[in-house]
Amino acid sequence: QVRLVESGGGLVQAGGSLRLSCLASGSIFSAMNLNWYRQAPGKQRELVAGITTGGSINYADSVKGRFTISRDNAKNTMYLQMNSLKPEDTAVYYCNCLSGRLQLFWGQGTQVTVSS
Repeated sequence: QVRLVESGGGLVQAGGSLRLSCLASGSIFSAMNLNWYRQAPGKQRELVAGITTGGSINYADSVKGRFTISRDNAKNTMYLQMNSLKPEDTAVYYCNCLSGRLQLFWGQGTQVTVSS
């Protein structure tokens, strides 16, 4: 079974930056497709960014140009660098992966709060 643990969330003023990390264990990290999702209270969980085993990347239109997703297979870690943060970015951010056995896993989330 895969376990995902997010970290790096916190409180930041609008225009500031944070870097989120997702540490994976229990499987072969290099064989995983990885994603960041976020969910604000009362709203549906939405895809923020994704990165495949081959390094293909996609972003939601709302974060393109401000967020950067990356992965370090040697450290079993995925990152989300978030710059120029807006109050609308406030949400719980979740790590998600699809394993090489095509099983879907979620982390518990890390809170990001952006004040105006």
